Amino acid sequence: MRTHRRTHRRSVRVEYLLPEEAASAGRARRLTSEFLARPRHRMTQVDAGHIHDATLIVSELVTNATRHGRSACRLRLQVSEEQVTVEVYDDNPDQPRRRPLTAESEGGRGLAMVRCLAQRFDIAPVSGGGKRVRVVLAI
Repeated sequence: MRTHRRTHRRSVRVEYLLPEEAASAGRARRLTSEFLARPRHRMTQVDAGHIHDATLIVSELVTNATRHGRSACRLRLQVSEEQVTVEVYDDNPDQPRRRPLTAESEGGRGLAMVRCLAQRFDIAPVSGGGKRVRVVLAI
């Protein structure tokens, strides 16, 4: 007879609804920093470098969602012993477009930065319309 041992991974999750306005990116950065810096019972503390990376990722994704998503967006953060997961939902089903990077261009670097920081990065359609952008950071 073979027994299966279940491991219960501890994680904490929070979700925020952010309006379709430029100030949402700043609010999302603050909420992310506060959430990740919070002490958690029996969980490893997220270090300052990972908080900085997650905050940068959130800023880029929320900026894109509010600028191009044509709607408010939803920010979901989850932290466990091994990773921080950032998910941003918006109502625009279109995939983000990659623009060629040039020395003269003022934008278009956000998703490239996010991809460099991420352990995993994916974009998926959401039933009912819209999309979810998910980034996982190893900690």
